[in-house]
Amino acid sequence: MALIECEKVEKVYQDGELTTPALGGVSFKVESGEFVAIMGPSGSGKSTLLHILGFLDGLTRGKYYFDGKTIEEFSKEEIAGVRNKKMGFVFQAFNLLSRTTVLENVKLPLAYSGRKEEEWDALARSAIDGVGLSHRINHEPSQLSGGEKQRVAIARALVNEPQVIFADEPTGNLDSKSGQAIMEILQKLNEKRGHTILLITHETYTAEHAQRIITMKDGMIESDHRVDHRMRADGFKK
Repeated sequence: MALIECEKVEKVYQDGELTTPALGGVSFKVESGEFVAIMGPSGSGKSTLLHILGFLDGLTRGKYYFDGKTIEEFSKEEIAGVRNKKMGFVFQAFNLLSRTTVLENVKLPLAYSGRKEEEWDALARSAIDGVGLSHRINHEPSQLSGGEKQRVAIARALVNEPQVIFADEPTGNLDSKSGQAIMEILQKLNEKRGHTILLITHETYTAEHAQRIITMKDGMIESDHRVDHRMRADGFKK
């Protein structure tokens, strides 16, 4: 059974009498443990699709299955639980709390996880160590570089040990060296820890870290193919 499955998913935005189609019938599956990149120009529907997959937005028509259940089968409380415990999110803008340490930022999702509070510190420290930021654990976001901020965002996404990580243009605000370091972390999470990763990007060299690339255009899937020569974590192709 696929972890993620879309059947003819459509999304239409309505503003008064103005109708704006964003997705025009998207169908695909993602198996557990896959690393899939979704590419396309601005306005192609890739971010809208990610928001639907991450239960951040609803669909207009079609079916979306997560772990074998359609979104209609989840209650509001269950949706919140799935988003918190089974999904991790990494965004281009980092979305960190200012005037709050790296440790406290990473601990934030645990407040809604149902885990015992005495476990939070160790879980957060483990996630921070996993992205190589233990030496910055008591720093605030204003004291970090862009690449370090994105590492904190990844640690926060990992702290509840989710089934899938949704990464929306995670290298978009970074220089090439920092972006490469972020892709190295994501690739290792997939290859060594088995995390399912869905990456939204417009950069081919970033997408080639994935096992598979789905290309979108005008709200439709234009192509879906395996990556024959994946980019290695060190920036060279296999």
